[in-house]
Amino acid sequence: MIKMEESWIAVLSEEFEKEYFKRLTAFVRAEYKTKMVYPPGRFIFRAFDLCPFHKVKVIILGQAPYHAPYQAHGLCFSVSDGIAYPPPLQNIFKEIYRDLDIPPPISGNLTRWAKQGVLLLNATLTVRAHEAASHQNKGWEEFTDAAIRQLAEKRENLVFILWGSYVQKKGTFINRQKHLVLSSPHPSPLSAYRGFFGNKHFSKTNNYLLSKGIEPIEW
Repeated sequence: MIKMEESWIAVLSEEFEKEYFKRLTAFVRAEYKTKMVYPPGRFIFRAFDLCPFHKVKVIILGQAPYHAPYQAHGLCFSVSDGIAYPPPLQNIFKEIYRDLDIPPPISGNLTRWAKQGVLLLNATLTVRAHEAASHQNKGWEEFTDAAIRQLAEKRENLVFILWGSYVQKKGTFINRQKHLVLSSPHPSPLSAYRGFFGNKHFSKTNNYLLSKGIEPIEW
């Protein structure tokens, strides 16, 4: 039995019965038994648990969990309290400051965003320690595509934020007439200066939400 927030179980229940998900479950269980894997098992579905299906306003897509110790806790780009900001998160906070004049917070824990309706979803929900992208192509991508598709089809006036070519490919089926899709280079230090800085995605998100009569996000 998958332990996940009830509204998400309702919309994703068909996925749990598919062969790819059964293979994925067996793979992930074996990995947690034999390897060091992040995030901790109880946090695998944390993005869903903190942000019920009907409360989602914004979707920020990441690629995979952080693979260094103590960083990943189930929300893309986020780290637990007391953990130094990884470089992409540093750049996210820099852009928020440039865009909205909000100074960087004390903690890089983005749980407060999730509780406001920001689904912080990685394409791949688990990773081996110190092995970037080690759980790609095992089935997670199909599962997270299904979640994105359910949101795109059953909800309206959502904001999808896609940073980097990898996650932009995951958003190709989103109806741009029904939702706002914001794309730019990734906040990684390797690409942030090629268009992430100055993208104003945070103010654009809030302006769109306000235009639809939806409470904006306190970034």
